[in-house]
This record gives sequence, structure tokens and C-alpha cells, in this order.
Amino acid sequence: MPENNSVNLLSKLISFDSTSCRSNLELINFIANYLDDYGIQSELVFDSTAQKANLFATVAGPQDLPGLVLSGHTDVVPVTDQPWTRPPFELTIEDKLLYGRGSTDMKGFIAVCLALTRDIQHAKLKQPVHFAFSYDEEVGCIGVRTLLDELKQREIIPRACIVGEPTSMQTIRAHKGKISQRCHVHGHACHSSRTDEGLNAVEYAAQIISYLHELSLRIEENGPFDEEFTPSYTSVHTGPVHGGTVLNIVPEYCTFDFEFRNIPQHDARLLLSEVKDYADKSLLPRMRKKNLKARVEFESLSEIPAFNAESDNSLTRLCLSLSPQDTAGKISFGTEAGLFQRLGMQSIVCGPGDIDQAHKPDEYIDVNQLRACEGFLGKLIDVATQEII
Repeated sequence: MPENNSVNLLSKLISFDSTSCRSNLELINFIANYLDDYGIQSELVFDSTAQKANLFATVAGPQDLPGLVLSGHTDVVPVTDQPWTRPPFELTIEDKLLYGRGSTDMKGFIAVCLALTRDIQHAKLKQPVHFAFSYDEEVGCIGVRTLLDELKQREIIPRACIVGEPTSMQTIRAHKGKISQRCHVHGHACHSSRTDEGLNAVEYAAQIISYLHELSLRIEENGPFDEEFTPSYTSVHTGPVHGGTVLNIVPEYCTFDFEFRNIPQHDARLLLSEVKDYADKSLLPRMRKKNLKARVEFESLSEIPAFNAESDNSLTRLCLSLSPQDTAGKISFGTEAGLFQRLGMQSIVCGPGDIDQAHKPDEYIDVNQLRACEGFLGKLIDVATQEII
């Protein structure tokens, strides 16, 4: 097969361990060099450490028009402690299934984009086609924000964006937002035989966790609801909890993480304010009756805006006409689409692979999904030679 075949490019992309905790520069430099072979200049937007970078490149088309962005993230989730039966950073092909970390989420889409570079260049486009490949999407859509800040300063901003997250090539016009927080509860340590002298941080943290649980039940029962999502309401989730040292010491400190994944019409910031009000106005006064130094602090971990495109906008209609699936859906997981939308771009999520494979051991993508994506983007390029998208 030629070197620019999607499968061969996917094999190369998988070989780079671009786990979010590591640098992605080796992968980014590979893409930049690949595009350079076609005479395409890449712009790199680095993080503060200069160890990670976004890549933005105009592949072809008139430079004085906004154009269309094909967007993907280069980072992947860890493989640590997962029971892989195949090498995670080496492509394994079995029965048309392509195994490897990032095969579905979402190096498969990037591989297809790169494989179509020559086709895009040779098409007589009426508007430019851009590539935007980001870092640190998996830890809160962090990296793309610096790229968007850079684009915001330009005289011409792209008009539309397709984010190629795995949707089995269904056009997705909405997804939930996410706010994740870490709560720090500070009490007072003492010997467990004298609990009257201490302030048990674990027990007070448990009360906030219980409040979150009751809030979750209230939303589950009363909504608001959007039946196109699964679940159809904003979810509330408490994750890791850490507190205390040994049983005979009253815990001085406890921390826990929690998140809201909100449907677009439900403002998660109001829910967070409600939790903070409970901690500040109800819980903390009781804590300080026992110890004046008690405190509860909230730390923001990440915030991903909800994404909600109009069902009848031009990009949605176009993608529906080109996609193998003829209905637009909604998804519960977050993407960078809401951030592109905030910059004023019409956005859609549509890409190869099944999200059920993402983040799992022995992650794979069906080669037929790559072929479907090639067909979709090929048709998109044809349209871009005839009209402004």
C-alpha cells in the first residue's frame, strides 16, 4: 500500500506514545514534516513548557476566505494498569479491526485527513480547507484554547469546523458540557479517643458528597430533560476520595473530585454555585463552631462548554447529506466543538469509530469506518469545489 494510505498513516500515528502526560512534539513534528513534503506550511502553537503544541495548517484554497477546519486531538488516555493483549503503541490488524491506543479516539480521523492531503490540494476549492490538531483534549480540552486564542486575533476566522471524534460517522449536532471540581475539606486532627477535640474532615466531606448525591436524584426525577441524550438529564458524579491516615487519628484533611455533565439547556455553573452555597452557608458554620480554622475550598479541574448546533444550519444539513447516516444525533461525552462554536464557527462532530471502544484496553477501529470517513471527506471536498460551505 502507498505510504499515504490511511491505515499506514494510522500505524505511524499510533506508534507515537502521545498520552496526555507526555509531550506530543514527536507526533506533531511528524505531521508537520509530512505536510511539508506537500509544500504545506504548518503553524505550531506551543504550551507554556514548549513540550506540547497544536498544529494549524491551511492545506489548500484561497487565503482570503474563511474556509473549513478539520479538527482532531493528538493526545490519548493512559494504558497503565489496563489488561492489553496486544501492544498498545503498535498497530495490530486482525479481521479488518485495527488495534492500538488512539485508533478510535481519535488518530483514525487524523490519519484519514492526512491521507487526503493530495486530493485536497488538487481540488479547485472555492474556500480553504484547514487542519487543526490539538494537545491535551483528554484532560479538559486544554490545548485547543491556545490555538483558538491565536485564531481569534486574525482578520479572517474559519467559518466552519468538523470535529472528527468517533461517532460511527453519524452527524452529531449537540453534546453535554462538563464542569469538574476538586473539593478540599480542612478539619483538625486529634487522637480518636478524644473526638471532642478534633474536627473530622472525612465526615464533613461525606456530607458534601451526600448533598451531591441528593442533587443528582433531584435532577434525575425533575429534570430538565432532553430525551435525545443518554441519560436524558444532567448527571452528577463523585469520583476519587482521599482522607485520613490511620484509624486512631481523627482526619485533618479530605479531598474528593466531582463533576457535572450538563445538557445544553441546563447551566452547570448554577449547580456548582448551589453546592458551594451549601458548603459555605450550611456546613462551614457548623464546622467553625468546633474549630475556627476549619475551611472548605473548591478547585476547578476542567470546564468544557456544552455544544448545541441548530438542526437546520447549513453545515448540519450538508453533513447529513454526505454522511452514511441520515439523522443528526446528540452525545453525552464532551469534545472541542463547543469551543470552536464559541469562536463563531458553525460546528459539527462527525468521525470514524465507535466511542464504546475509546479509552479501553485493546482499543480498535474497524477499517470500514476509515473507508466511510474517506468517502465522507471526499464528498465534502467535492462540495467545496462547487460552493462556499
